[in-house]
Amino acid sequence: MQGPTKKEKIYEGKAKILYTTDNPDYLIQYFKDDATAFDATKRGTILQKGVCNNRISTKIFGLLESKGVPTHFVELLNDREMLVKKVQIVPVEVTIRNIVAGGMSKLLGLEEGIALESPVLEYHYKEDKLHDPLINDYHILALKIASKEELDVISKTSFMINEILKDFFTQKNLDLVDFKLEFGRCKGKIILADEISPDTCRLWDKDTRQKLDKDRFRRDLGGVEDAYQEVLKRVLS
Repeated sequence: MQGPTKKEKIYEGKAKILYTTDNPDYLIQYFKDDATAFDATKRGTILQKGVCNNRISTKIFGLLESKGVPTHFVELLNDREMLVKKVQIVPVEVTIRNIVAGGMSKLLGLEEGIALESPVLEYHYKEDKLHDPLINDYHILALKIASKEELDVISKTSFMINEILKDFFTQKNLDLVDFKLEFGRCKGKIILADEISPDTCRLWDKDTRQKLDKDRFRRDLGGVEDAYQEVLKRVLS
């Protein structure tokens, strides 16, 4: 395949930039080093984060595709860019939780680190002005964010991804604590989009329980760059 030509910047978010290409079906997704937390009230830079997240996402999207999960990933272009299918993002973030941490700990007053007997799925409405509120299936249907059929696909696919990733990260001596997914519509079909990386996953070392994800930035734990590099090393090993 001849390399795509990068054209117009059409979107810039907290962690990525999207560009059109000479093919209307494809976009270039660029990974930034910018880091934000707490609705972007905390901002900073994690050196080489974009490179790590691009490489990690490439590996994981490839794994998921090989297991039958359709994604927007097409190919890795360079250290910071991947070619992706153009999708219409469904404005719902899906969170799958295997171990109590973060928002679930605060919401329910549970101690962080408790292993859940079965995974918990949460939906958050993607709306910065409302601070991405927790919503349920009925809200999604009432707001016409997604159809019942689309929601069934999103839920089923999310749990499938969880099983694949738990097994994968276990082989890398990592616990997949929780993670965020985004889905989009591509030619009438729901597919996985965005990224899967230490920005969107909580990953703990199985032996030491050391946090190897964005929580090191959120909580000022230090060693942020080293954590991202360690996850990249394990994912590619």
